[in-house]
Amino acid sequence: MVKGIEHTAIASPDPQRLAQWYVDNLDFVINYRSGSSKTVFVKAANGSMIEMIESRNAPITADMRDAGLRHLAIEVSDFGAAYTRLSAAGVKFLTDPETKGGNTVAFFTDCDGNILHLVHRQAPLP
Repeated sequence: MVKGIEHTAIASPDPQRLAQWYVDNLDFVINYRSGSSKTVFVKAANGSMIEMIESRNAPITADMRDAGLRHLAIEVSDFGAAYTRLSAAGVKFLTDPETKGGNTVAFFTDCDGNILHLVHRQAPLP
Protein backbone atom coordinates (compact mmCIF):
# COMPACT_ATOMS: atom_id res chain seq x y z
CA MET A 1 0.00 0.00 0.00
CA VAL A 2 2.68 2.58 0.96
CA LYS A 3 4.90 3.32 -2.03
CA GLY A 4 7.48 5.62 -0.39
CA ILE A 5 8.23 9.30 0.13
CA GLU A 6 6.76 11.44 -2.64
CA HIS A 7 8.35 14.71 -1.56
CA THR A 8 9.83 16.63 1.34
CA ALA A 9 8.82 20.22 2.14
CA ILE A 10 11.14 23.06 3.09
CA ALA A 11 9.67 26.29 4.51
CA SER A 12 11.45 29.37 3.18
CA PRO A 13 11.04 33.15 3.44
CA ASP A 14 11.28 33.14 -0.38
CA PRO A 15 10.23 29.79 -1.90
CA GLN A 16 10.87 30.95 -5.49
CA ARG A 17 14.46 32.02 -4.67
CA LEU A 18 15.13 28.71 -2.89
CA ALA A 19 13.63 26.70 -5.76
CA GLN A 20 15.79 28.59 -8.26
CA TRP A 21 18.89 27.83 -6.13
CA TYR A 22 18.15 24.10 -6.49
CA VAL A 23 17.69 24.56 -10.24
CA ASP A 24 20.90 26.58 -10.67
CA ASN A 25 23.15 24.53 -8.38
CA LEU A 26 21.77 20.99 -8.26
CA ASP A 27 20.14 20.56 -11.70
CA PHE A 28 16.60 20.21 -10.35
CA VAL A 29 13.75 21.48 -12.54
CA ILE A 30 10.70 23.43 -11.43
CA ASN A 31 7.80 21.09 -12.09
CA TYR A 32 4.93 22.89 -10.33
CA ARG A 33 4.02 26.41 -9.19
CA SER A 34 0.88 26.97 -7.19
CA GLY A 35 -1.59 29.47 -8.59
CA SER A 36 -2.89 30.37 -5.13
CA SER A 37 0.28 30.52 -2.98
CA LYS A 38 4.06 30.90 -3.26
CA THR A 39 4.53 27.10 -3.21
CA VAL A 40 7.00 25.71 -5.76
CA PHE A 41 7.94 22.06 -6.39
CA VAL A 42 11.31 21.08 -7.82
CA LYS A 43 12.19 17.66 -9.21
CA ALA A 44 15.54 15.87 -9.52
CA ALA A 45 16.57 13.67 -12.43
CA ASN A 46 15.72 10.54 -10.38
CA GLY A 47 12.14 11.78 -9.79
CA SER A 48 12.51 12.85 -6.16
CA MET A 49 10.80 16.13 -5.33
CA ILE A 50 11.11 18.96 -2.82
CA GLU A 51 8.25 21.34 -2.08
CA MET A 52 9.22 24.91 -1.18
CA ILE A 53 6.55 26.58 0.94
CA GLU A 54 6.45 30.07 2.43
CA SER A 55 7.61 30.23 6.04
CA ARG A 56 5.72 32.18 8.68
CA ASN A 57 8.71 33.16 10.80
CA ALA A 58 12.49 33.37 10.88
CA PRO A 59 14.55 30.27 10.08
CA ILE A 60 15.45 28.00 12.97
CA THR A 61 19.15 27.27 13.24
CA ALA A 62 19.95 23.71 14.23
CA ASP A 63 22.99 21.61 14.83
CA MET A 64 23.43 18.55 12.60
CA ARG A 65 22.78 16.31 15.63
CA ASP A 66 19.66 18.04 17.05
CA ALA A 67 16.41 16.05 16.99
CA GLY A 68 14.32 16.23 13.82
CA LEU A 69 15.12 16.24 10.12
CA ARG A 70 18.76 17.30 9.79
CA HIS A 71 19.69 17.02 6.13
CA LEU A 72 18.71 15.96 2.64
CA ALA A 73 21.17 13.69 0.85
CA ILE A 74 21.92 14.71 -2.74
CA GLU A 75 23.18 11.75 -4.77
CA VAL A 76 25.75 12.48 -7.49
CA SER A 77 27.41 10.29 -10.10
CA ASP A 78 30.71 12.23 -10.06
CA PHE A 79 31.54 13.56 -6.60
CA GLY A 80 34.66 15.48 -7.65
CA ALA A 81 32.90 17.33 -10.45
CA ALA A 82 29.87 18.16 -8.28
CA TYR A 83 32.04 19.34 -5.38
CA THR A 84 34.18 21.51 -7.68
CA ARG A 85 31.12 23.03 -9.37
CA LEU A 86 29.38 23.83 -6.08
CA SER A 87 32.56 25.27 -4.55
CA ALA A 88 33.10 27.48 -7.61
CA ALA A 89 29.51 28.71 -7.27
CA GLY A 90 30.27 29.86 -3.71
CA VAL A 91 28.32 27.11 -1.94
CA LYS A 92 29.27 26.93 1.74
CA PHE A 93 30.58 23.48 2.73
CA LEU A 94 30.34 22.56 6.40
CA THR A 95 32.76 19.62 6.11
CA ASP A 96 35.62 18.59 3.88
CA PRO A 97 35.02 15.65 1.53
CA GLU A 98 35.54 12.31 3.24
CA THR A 99 35.83 8.88 1.61
CA LYS A 100 35.21 5.67 3.55
CA GLY A 101 34.54 2.25 2.10
CA GLY A 102 34.19 3.68 -1.40
CA ASN A 103 31.60 6.27 -0.35
CA THR A 104 32.43 9.97 -0.58
CA VAL A 105 30.45 12.58 1.34
CA ALA A 106 30.48 16.25 2.36
CA PHE A 107 27.89 18.45 4.05
CA PHE A 108 26.89 21.89 2.72
CA THR A 109 24.04 24.39 2.92
CA ASP A 110 21.58 25.82 0.44
CA CYS A 111 20.88 29.57 0.19
CA ASP A 112 18.52 29.41 3.22
CA GLY A 113 21.01 27.52 5.39
CA ASN A 114 19.32 24.10 5.13
CA ILE A 115 21.84 21.29 5.52
CA LEU A 116 22.45 19.09 2.48
CA HIS A 117 24.63 16.01 2.17
CA LEU A 118 26.53 15.49 -1.08
CA VAL A 119 27.01 11.74 -1.49
CA HIS A 120 28.46 9.31 -3.99
CA ARG A 121 28.22 5.61 -3.11
CA GLN A 122 30.43 3.04 -4.77
CA ALA A 123 27.57 0.57 -4.26
CA PRO A 124 23.99 1.47 -3.33
CA LEU A 125 22.73 0.63 0.14
CA PRO A 126 20.73 -2.61 0.24
